[in-house]
Amino acid sequence: MKRQSETPLFSALLHHQKEKNISYHVPGHKNSVVFNKIGQDYYSQLLSLDVTELSGLDDLHSADGVIRDAQALTAELYNVKSSYFLVNGSTTGNLAMILAVCEENDEVLVQRNSHKSVIHGLQLAGVKPIFLRPEYDNDVKVPTGVTFETVKEALSQYKHVKALILTNPNYYGMSTNLSEIIQYMHKHDIPVLVDEAHGAHFIGEDFPTSAITHGADIVIHSAHKTLPAMTMGSFLHFNSKLVSREKVEFYLQLFQSSSPSYPIMASLDLARHFLANLQETGTKAIKQRIIDFKAELERIPQIRVVESKNRSIETDLLKLTIQTNCALTGYQLQQKLEGKGVYTELADQRNVLFVLPLSEQFFYSETVEKIRQALQEYPPLKDIEHTNSNVKREVEKVTALTVCYKDLKRYNKRVVSYDESIGKMSAETIIPYPPGIPLMMIGEIITIDHIDQLKKYQKNGTRIQRNNDLDTYSIEVYECD
Repeated sequence: MKRQSETPLFSALLHHQKEKNISYHVPGHKNSVVFNKIGQDYYSQLLSLDVTELSGLDDLHSADGVIRDAQALTAELYNVKSSYFLVNGSTTGNLAMILAVCEENDEVLVQRNSHKSVIHGLQLAGVKPIFLRPEYDNDVKVPTGVTFETVKEALSQYKHVKALILTNPNYYGMSTNLSEIIQYMHKHDIPVLVDEAHGAHFIGEDFPTSAITHGADIVIHSAHKTLPAMTMGSFLHFNSKLVSREKVEFYLQLFQSSSPSYPIMASLDLARHFLANLQETGTKAIKQRIIDFKAELERIPQIRVVESKNRSIETDLLKLTIQTNCALTGYQLQQKLEGKGVYTELADQRNVLFVLPLSEQFFYSETVEKIRQALQEYPPLKDIEHTNSNVKREVEKVTALTVCYKDLKRYNKRVVSYDESIGKMSAETIIPYPPGIPLMMIGEIITIDHIDQLKKYQKNGTRIQRNNDLDTYSIEVYECD
């Protein structure tokens, strides 16, 4: 691990900064000399690292120096063939891996509760997606991952599948074993692409097993979500015999900025260094602090710390879900916590999600007291069944669009009422959140059941991700007649 103590890109930037060079190049702040005085004190130190492709600082799109070395150290740490720095977030990685593998009219298996960037990638590729329904966890009350049986069933129905795209873990840190699925797909020479955005820290025995270890062809990590990296800093890990590395690199250049941020790239170099050091020192102290934090939260009667009892699911140590055990919904509970200065990652009808740090030094004791204060006026419920339950949406395990994404471009759109939409093709993706599984996908035929379920979600107060420009009871459809 000696090489992992190096930080080639960050060190090169630091050396350049110390030389006090005069900037006659972009960006316009000229090493922070020219900047709005209102923010100069806050930004100046960071701006001195915000440079461009100068001599000795390499080029992300043709890396042969310090960026190449930093990426090579990342690949070494994660034990993959190649790793690439992403400065436009995991969205860039998802788009690049999909376009590198999929072409127009290809049949592609995709987990239904995927991030919208995955769906956007499939739309850009013009493929025919076959959606796989994830399982639903009755303890946390959210969708998790797809089973081997579901994947096998889909492959028996569709004989010309070109890729399988999975999301693992889910947002709540719940991870499933992908080994059997990946081995099965590889026997059919089908690559497996995994959006593991929330698993950049999955190294070591205290965390779920990474899709890399399970043998996935390409894995995407949002380093900024759980590692100490700047927002938008992510990794693409390539480890495939079935996918063209050249195609991946081509699409990374296509989708990434031609002026990549050096502060973001340097933060990825430092985040990798941090994780390598953590692997050496261990996470025992961090784990104990989190266990103690959970125990303190359990003593607050208005909430419950929840985790899946399903033995096939590994839950990430850094994801802590609390369920409301009082009259408040999860959304209201989150608002109460924010009123006390405690800001959490997300809320749903029942839950509030905390993303915990990779550090034993944090404000846990102060947090527990603030939560107590926020909830002191709300009596706990006696009945374990809560009126603010998440709605469980039943859909078929395997569903496909009637047309390819590329063919949808030929149709015009119009807005109709819910009742008028039945039997027509949806021009929107409508996602009740929770459970986060799209109720309707763009290109799916709208049924009476879709509309009934959508009305139930709205009546229940569930947040709906959709086209917010439309009236509440209107929907956008394609004119296919």
